[in-house]
Amino acid sequence: MHDDTASLITRLLAQRWLPREDTQARKALLDEGFREELDRRLDAVGLELREHPYAAYIGLAVARKSERAVFGGSDSWISNTLQLDRDGVALLVVIWALIVLPKRQRQVERQDAEAAASQSQMFAEDKPIPRDPVISPVIAERTLLADFGDKLGGKTRVGFNLGTLNRLGFIVRRKGEVAEGPLLDLAFDYERTARRILDGALGDLLADAASRPAVENNDV
Repeated sequence: MHDDTASLITRLLAQRWLPREDTQARKALLDEGFREELDRRLDAVGLELREHPYAAYIGLAVARKSERAVFGGSDSWISNTLQLDRDGVALLVVIWALIVLPKRQRQVERQDAEAAASQSQMFAEDKPIPRDPVISPVIAERTLLADFGDKLGGKTRVGFNLGTLNRLGFIVRRKGEVAEGPLLDLAFDYERTARRILDGALGDLLADAASRPAVENNDV
């Protein structure tokens, strides 16, 4: 007998992400019984389904209860299992903040506007959460370097790490620009991370970058 749960887990392990519109992905998000079985089997091996209502893809992540065993198994705590150096992780955080945070704001604003408009309709239907790729900002690589290059290892390191993040599926590089990849919106827990970024040191750096002359930032 075909095991849909095992099939979905295997596909996520092999492909690393699936679009929400995938048949099995939709089943995991909409079928309560299927989701419970999926969560139970992932939990048994220290994993969890990574998804967010505003994200266009789903993936797998190390469960929080397993983080110490996975990331703290050596002499020092490691930050990831993808062999990213510290400057690579820092670049990922910066790109996540520059793309996902404003994207989420646009998604919420658009959803609120559509909800307000539908209130005047007698037979209005619930609108799907906007996940159109055009909502995501695109960053010019030269702007990224101008604003953060000196803090992220310089041009050579930033270029190398951009290539790595592109290969891992976090970003898409095209013609000198950085766009959102399938895994970027799943890279961090939005509810835990967004406030820390906005209220922390990176929030100050983002504010500084935004306040610079427009000639430096007109490609963001």
